[in-house]
Amino acid sequence: MTAASLVDTAGHRRPAPGPAGEAAVLVVDTQRDFAAPERPPRSDAGARERIDAALAGTRLLVDRARAAGVPVVWTRLVQDPDEPWDSSRWLRGLADLPPERAAAEEPCLAGTPGPEWFGAAPLDGEEVVDKRRYSAFHGTDLVRMLYSAGVSWLVVCGLTTDCCVDATARDAFQHGFRVVVAADAVGTYEQARQDAALEGLARHAAVVATVDAVTGLWRAGG
Repeated sequence: MTAASLVDTAGHRRPAPGPAGEAAVLVVDTQRDFAAPERPPRSDAGARERIDAALAGTRLLVDRARAAGVPVVWTRLVQDPDEPWDSSRWLRGLADLPPERAAAEEPCLAGTPGPEWFGAAPLDGEEVVDKRRYSAFHGTDLVRMLYSAGVSWLVVCGLTTDCCVDATARDAFQHGFRVVVAADAVGTYEQARQDAALEGLARHAAVVATVDAVTGLWRAGG
């Protein structure tokens, strides 16, 4: 049975995305370079609190998914030093640096501690997808994996809201999945960026709802 509705963060009652048996949780980039206190940029006074809250929300969402039998899929950025992302380096002003110096500026570079899980991590047997770009769907087997598992809707959480969460949620939507972004289980380094990203996702690609709202569908047998 499909639950009647899902209430979003604006208080609107939306059609439920589907039955619990067709759901999956997609955890994006809970990694040292994005989440550890010494690693990511601190762009406003609330950044640390926001990242910690996103990790706590992610852990709560994942725990409830596991209890409900909803599969959890983990994605992580692992950059290959031998295949640099040249367009990204250009955009960030790194194109003219010596290769070694440019590589040192890259997050989640293979062979460094950066790609390690931080704050939330998979259990043995849970699917892990390594990616080279922002979106977990770009250049990976994720869409086939989800289709073959009968997944029709996703709950996206993790880091960071305005970058890899945004790119992954939008690609999921364009691949035909119904997408819910868990507002209290995603975070980034400036409040303005957080707010703008969630507003854009709600307008164009996802229902933005709380962990309690979406996991309530599973408890209700939806």
